Amino acid sequence: MNNAQNTTAHLPADNALLAAIDLGSNSFRLEIGRLDSGHIQRIEYLKEAVRQGGGLDENRNLTPESIERGIRCLARFGERLQGFAPSHVRAVATQTLREANNREVFIKLAKKALGFDIEVISGVEEARLIYQGVSRFLPQSNERRLVIDIGGRSTEFILGQGFTSQHTASLHVGSVAWSLKHFASGEYTEKAFTRAEIAAESIFETLGANFSIKQWDVAYGASGTVSAVADALVQYGRPINTVTKEGLHWLRDELLRARHVEKLRLLGLREDRKPVIAGGLSILIAIFDFLNIETLKVAQGALRHGLLYDMLAHENEIVDLRNASVKRLARRFDVDEAQAKNVADVAEKLFEKISEPIQFASGEYQLHARKLYWAGLLHEIGCIVSPIDAHLHGAYILEHAEPAGFSQSELHCLSLLILGQRTKLKRLEADFSNRVFIMQLVCLRLAVILCHARQTPNLRGFQLNFANNFIQLSVPKTWPEKYPQSYYLLEEETLAWQKINYRFELLSH
Repeated sequence: MNNAQNTTAHLPADNALLAAIDLGSNSFRLEIGRLDSGHIQRIEYLKEAVRQGGGLDENRNLTPESIERGIRCLARFGERLQGFAPSHVRAVATQTLREANNREVFIKLAKKALGFDIEVISGVEEARLIYQGVSRFLPQSNERRLVIDIGGRSTEFILGQGFTSQHTASLHVGSVAWSLKHFASGEYTEKAFTRAEIAAESIFETLGANFSIKQWDVAYGASGTVSAVADALVQYGRPINTVTKEGLHWLRDELLRARHVEKLRLLGLREDRKPVIAGGLSILIAIFDFLNIETLKVAQGALRHGLLYDMLAHENEIVDLRNASVKRLARRFDVDEAQAKNVADVAEKLFEKISEPIQFASGEYQLHARKLYWAGLLHEIGCIVSPIDAHLHGAYILEHAEPAGFSQSELHCLSLLILGQRTKLKRLEADFSNRVFIMQLVCLRLAVILCHARQTPNLRGFQLNFANNFIQLSVPKTWPEKYPQSYYLLEEETLAWQKINYRFELLSH
């Protein structure tokens, strides 16, 4: 296969099926949609109450039982997704797996069960995707929107207009966590509700002035708790798709009258929502009080819808939000733009050469090449701290930054590439059995060497091959004499790979 193809991926064709999987703390959801002239029409929606948020033990490890519940659910989803192209499926995990110390154990099993990669996304990225999903189902207007999503272990707050989110926050307070903390026995008491509400409000204080009532015109609630509360309230004469302060306090009184979750009988409240309704309700009341909300409209969109529409952007390099995030990071850390582009271009050309024999799946080559290109653009991001140890500082910055559009696994990969551009390979804690990562790492290291004089190198006649643990770089016969410093650095590179049992051979022809 000739990978000298255009690395700008094209949008999926009309009628293509796309799938989004949301591994939430309370439920796992699968949304399948069909692309129709830029819009996505629902084909199927599956939801299972896995309740992983309640499956973290005292050491913040997922229990074997919660892992098993999650894997079984994903295996069922995987059966439904057989035949889907990898570029048409996106699965993300949220707060529970952000917290879980043994998340890699779960993700490895989950990927096998589902048949597709699973990304753990940051709270800020989760908030952005929620807004993306909500905004797609709202009429276009200039109204300033506040969007709130109470999940199992986190609550996201977003301010935005149109399709653009402007301020986001993700706080560690959720319906599962609050139910376990304040209503663990299943009893509903005035004291428990008061404590739960005060505890939630104390966390909301970190929102600052960005989310005050002066900053938004209409408040929307997405998914989970808000939908469950609205579904119950409408059964008792309240307006459809609307939550009011009066309605919340009426519902709180109903729970207090029931006194225990086992005695709770509410029309419109599903059985799987009962164990976490008290925690979610106390958080929602606290939000209303803290932000002075009188009425909350129920949004139809959610994280999974944001994933579907974001997938279209990820397929289109021109509108991919990650491109803008990379440029923003480079500007913020005063990267030499010309040199960064030089290294990125050279790395991409080398990747084209080294991956020539590989039969990638549709869209896969573009995905790997683009990630390498971003690493090239950001390879000097740490120079603002120290030019000598720029690779160390650059890796740290990316591990702790939350640029829009990126999953934590993507940022970790970029961080490893930036660290690996100069560090001793035997010190790099990476999976050296990952063929694509090795190819990306080789190309970035060589690009940095070849561009060391901050000039564009001539790659005509260069050949780069990789098979098993053998890397071979062949340069034109006259090249070593013409560029002695570059050739010396390449010879040093052959020694670096030997130390991790790879053979790097440098030839001239």
